[in-house]
Amino acid sequence: MSSPKTHAAAAEEFLKDEARTLWHDETLWHVRQKRDTAAQKLPEWETLRNQASQIKDYVLSHLDELLVQFEKNALANGVEVLWAKDGKEHNEHVYRILQENHVKKLVKSKSILTEECGLNHFLEEKGYDVVDTDLGERIIQFNHQVPSHIVMPAIHLKKKEIGEIFHKHLGTKEGADDPGYLTEAARIHLREKFIQANAAITGVNFGIAETGGFVVCTNEGNADMGTHLADIHIACMGIEKLIPRAADLGVFLRLLARSATGQSITNYSSHFHRPSPGKKMYLILVDNGRTTQLGREDFRNSLKCIRCGACMNTCPIYRRSSGFSYGSTVPGPIGSILSPGIDLNKYSTLPFASTLCGSCSEVCPVKINIHEQLYKWRQVIAKEGNPQLAKKWSMKLAGKVLGNPAWYNFMGKTARTMLKITPDSLIYSKVNAWGKKRDLPEVPKESFKEWYQKNRKNE
Repeated sequence: MSSPKTHAAAAEEFLKDEARTLWHDETLWHVRQKRDTAAQKLPEWETLRNQASQIKDYVLSHLDELLVQFEKNALANGVEVLWAKDGKEHNEHVYRILQENHVKKLVKSKSILTEECGLNHFLEEKGYDVVDTDLGERIIQFNHQVPSHIVMPAIHLKKKEIGEIFHKHLGTKEGADDPGYLTEAARIHLREKFIQANAAITGVNFGIAETGGFVVCTNEGNADMGTHLADIHIACMGIEKLIPRAADLGVFLRLLARSATGQSITNYSSHFHRPSPGKKMYLILVDNGRTTQLGREDFRNSLKCIRCGACMNTCPIYRRSSGFSYGSTVPGPIGSILSPGIDLNKYSTLPFASTLCGSCSEVCPVKINIHEQLYKWRQVIAKEGNPQLAKKWSMKLAGKVLGNPAWYNFMGKTARTMLKITPDSLIYSKVNAWGKKRDLPEVPKESFKEWYQKNRKNE
């Protein structure tokens, strides 16, 4: 079996297109700036972040009790509640529901959880045409891709490329890339799918233990269109998405959209409590490694995530390497914490795809200590994982040098001398990956220690 591609190797593919890399970087930084502007308009912003973090702390400490309460209230509302230990069981639940209700056609709104479980592929193998109704999701579905961002799934594509995709799949005019024209074509296409669908699948942004209801946030209203027209509503929810009370919802709704896109609130925050007369509502509660993560003291806070994507928009690595370089459902800094907990070998390079600058932690609306957890994963990987031998021995050598003043002084002088006489063709060879996109600074004549000692004598 071939070893999984490292983040660095995957990022190198994206970086070959310098114009796209620059555009991707600037576009996401613009979203980050919109987030800052929206946050600064609320004097109580930091208070909201503290409240959200504390509520999530309570949820993680009382998750068993809240899940029981949530299930009890949802059942009382007439919702059929199912439990899934992993993605396979989740997918089998969905398939059984579709079969039992003789569903022929279905629509799906954006759901990171169903991406995580591989639901689309599973149902397609069973003969279903799964129609993603979020515009960005539909675009990448046409393009046979997975989302590169959890909020803006097609952010890696330019409008010209989207125009070509729509021309191929929807028959729009060749070369047309006007957003209004393309959006109208998508509306016409999706409206037919909504009308024909027997079942609608949605994700869940927040489950409310107190009421047994749940909330789905969208900007396009596609979740509402699907669930209102179809007779079957299947809601798929990670068990960490709970909040205790309906009163807590206001805290998170004020944080979510501002952190994600700089909006004051999502266009549609849809509340679901019970099925309409003559219809059915199913709620699938999914673990898929969440309780394992909950048991990791250093990483349990990652389960506070409300999937806003703010950490991705600010991360200098994500912005310049795209979501595809991570090879995981949730990319970026938060994905680099969650994914190693699922498969340490496959995702062992992700915690190193960070400068540890802390910007991700600064923008996180629920105050997850993301950069600290990335550092802790590095320690775990170095101890339990399978680090590259070259890196392992170079770090051991560095430890010996840095731990011995005489060796440190000798190696410093040697390095300064060698850098002065070595040709650039050797310094910036393929061996020196660091030098591919960087120039070394001018080599100093002496170390700071030597300069200090000389000047101290002169005084």
